[in-house]
Formats: sequence, structure tokens, C-alpha cells
Amino acid sequence: MNLFKLKENNTNVSTEVLAGFTTFMTMAYILVVNPNILSAAGMDKGGVFTATALAAFIGCIMMALLANYPFGLAPGMGLNAYFAYTVASEYGWELALFAVFIEGIVFLLFSFFNIREAIFNAVPKNLKNAVSVGLGVFITFIGLQNAGIVVKDPSTAVALGDIKSVAPVLAMLGVVITAVLTIKKVKGALFWGILITWALGIICQITGIYQVNVEQGQFSLIPEGFISMPPSIKDINLFTAFNSIDFGIVKITDIIIIVFAFLFVDMFDTIGTLIGVSEKANFLDKNGKLPRLKQALLADAVATTAGAMLGTSTTTTFVESASGVAEGGRTGLTSTVTGLLFLVALIFSPIFVVIPGFATAPTLIIVGLFMIENVVNIDFSDYTEGLPAFITIIMMPFAYSIADGLVFGFLSYVFLKVLTGKAKDVSKVMYILSILFIIKLILG
Repeated sequence: MNLFKLKENNTNVSTEVLAGFTTFMTMAYILVVNPNILSAAGMDKGGVFTATALAAFIGCIMMALLANYPFGLAPGMGLNAYFAYTVASEYGWELALFAVFIEGIVFLLFSFFNIREAIFNAVPKNLKNAVSVGLGVFITFIGLQNAGIVVKDPSTAVALGDIKSVAPVLAMLGVVITAVLTIKKVKGALFWGILITWALGIICQITGIYQVNVEQGQFSLIPEGFISMPPSIKDINLFTAFNSIDFGIVKITDIIIIVFAFLFVDMFDTIGTLIGVSEKANFLDKNGKLPRLKQALLADAVATTAGAMLGTSTTTTFVESASGVAEGGRTGLTSTVTGLLFLVALIFSPIFVVIPGFATAPTLIIVGLFMIENVVNIDFSDYTEGLPAFITIIMMPFAYSIADGLVFGFLSYVFLKVLTGKAKDVSKVMYILSILFIIKLILG
């Protein structure tokens, strides 16, 4: 295990393996959700399942080998919805997949020329802490939604769900169980919290308390089998898609706009996630920089390119990586275990796909608590620092976007510094980003 330098990072094999399992358990939902979303664009659902698992495996292994960080990667939420419901609905999934591939190539170039690294390092320390806190709120919000504790409401956007129903009750019970295990310093508290909550759900289903209603998005918590052969990706891979695109009727300007949209969201989702999770794991140095950042971004770019070739939307670093970090994961061994589990999931998919959202929700909520702790490191006494941090924190969950949270936080930081005579505090990179953000907001 010298490859991962466990002793230097004050960790051990058992801790890293457990952290990898925990990260996978909180990310496993993508194996169900991504195929459902991309199939709406006309792609084969089974093929997308295989492509999703393979892309996650490649991304996690690249992160481990290139950067030695415990970050999990997989096709990202939000980006897959844009892929399916915006780009593919107008141009077809074939062109959308081609655009993701081009995005990956551009990111590879950005990584080699340190463009994304320069952006990461240009973010002020106060905003880095704010990103970590904002991710904590965001990931908690995701957990509450997965549990059904918070639901969409046509009049108020969100509202309290039916907390007397089984899933929310089990999720809230799971939060208490996970919290107690954490307080008692039980090894693998987050992982055991997921398994115990899932087991309670199975008991409720067997006894008839939990009624499966497919129309309401519910499904059996008991796997119908253990092993199944993974579906083929021959009908959805990049080569199949490329041969189906009629470039004679596609405008080059349309392709550029699509690629830019994928680039923008993926870049700042990834940077936001790396900042937030790295801050919590104490990976950042005294200047707020992340060692081996170039390698981490390169792994992300390789994963996106490979994922597009296999047949799935943009692969990115997952905020759920924070669950493995909270479990003690500190090296690439954690991401290696996560990646191998995605590979194993190809064969044991009947087991993994039945892990319910309410079982992973307690872990996300507790991890949100861990990340919000960084709020004490934010200087709110100086409003040119405190207000941008506050805006970053609230916009991530309210806009349901890490990237949008960064946009509003960055812009408010630059405007306040300039208008209060502190323009010299702002780096050139931040000025350039602000101009690009304004253009992006104007163009939509």
C-alpha cells in the first residue's frame, strides 16, 4: 500500500476501505437515476447503466492513481438533466454525447495548461470556507429530499413532506442512529447507519408497514436476485453516436454554445466540490491551495472523456465524497475501493439498485453537519468578505447548483471590493471570471 502513502496520511487500510464503501453507498443512487434520466432522451437504459458504472470506475481509479485523493467520480446530476432535457431534446442524444466528448478534450487541455488550477487558487480563503459550508447545506438538502422529509411544493417551492409516512420516519430514525454511532466513535458509523436504516426498511416491507408503490417512485427494498450480466453499450457509445450525427444540418455555433454550457457547469461544480471537501479534510495548505490539484483536475477530465466514449453524460467529482472523508478516508485507496464497487455493481446490480434514498439520507445529513462546522472560520466582521460568503452559502441550495452559488458569491465579492475601494484585494483571475459570469448570466 506504499502507492497510497497511508502512514504519511495518518490512515490505514481498514479505514480507507470502510470510507470507500461509505462513499459508494452514498453515490450508488446514480446507477439508478442516471439511466432513468438519459433514457428519456432515447438512450438504452441498460446500456446507460453499464456506461455509468464503467465511467465511475475509471474516474475513481484515475483520481486514485493520478492524485491520491479520496474523491469519488461518476456522471453528475444536473449535467445529466441538461444533457437529456435540453440538448438531446432539441438536437438528439448523439450530438449531446459528442459535445460532452469535446468538453472532456477541452478540459484535458485546460488541465495541462493549468487554467482550472489557476481558477481554484484564485478563490479567496474566506470564499473557500463558504463553499465548504454551502456544500454542507446543499448536501443536507439533498438528504432531506431523498428521505421525503422535504418535498416540492407548487406554491412555496419546497415544503415539509408527509413525515408520518414510513420513509421519512425511517430516515429521521436513521439520523438519530447514525448520530449516536458517531458520538460513540463507532468505527464506520456512517456506513453502519446506511445498512441499519436499510435493514429497518426491509423489516417494514416484510411486515407490510412499507407498501411498494411504483407510481410514487417506491420500489422493493429486497433484491430479486444477486447476479445479472451487465447490458451492452454498443448502441449508445460515442462511435455509434458520431456515425448518426448529420453535421450538414448542425450549426457550429450551436455546438460551441452546447460545449460551453457543459464546460461552465462542470468546471465550477468540480472546483466547488474540490474546495469544499478538501477544506473539510484539511487537504488545503496554509495558502488555501490544494496539493496535486492539477492531477485531480486531470483525473476529472479523463473521466469525462472516457464516459462520453462509453455513452454517458459528463462525469464529475461528487459532493458525496464528503461522506467517505468524514469516515476517515484520506488517500486514493478510498476512491479505488469506491471505483471497484462500481465495477462490482455491474454484476451485482440487483443488490445495489435497491438501496433506497431514505437509507443514504441520514449519512448525507450528518455529513452536512460536519461541513457546516467551517462557518466559524469565515470572517463576517468585514462585510466585503462576509456578504459574498453568505451569498455563496445560501445560493447553492436555493439555486440547487454549486456552480450558481459560486457565480453569485464571486460576483458579489468583486463588486463589493471595487465599490469600497479595495480593488487591489481582487486578483486578475477573479476579474476575468466575473466578466465571464456576467456574460453567462446575460446569455442565460
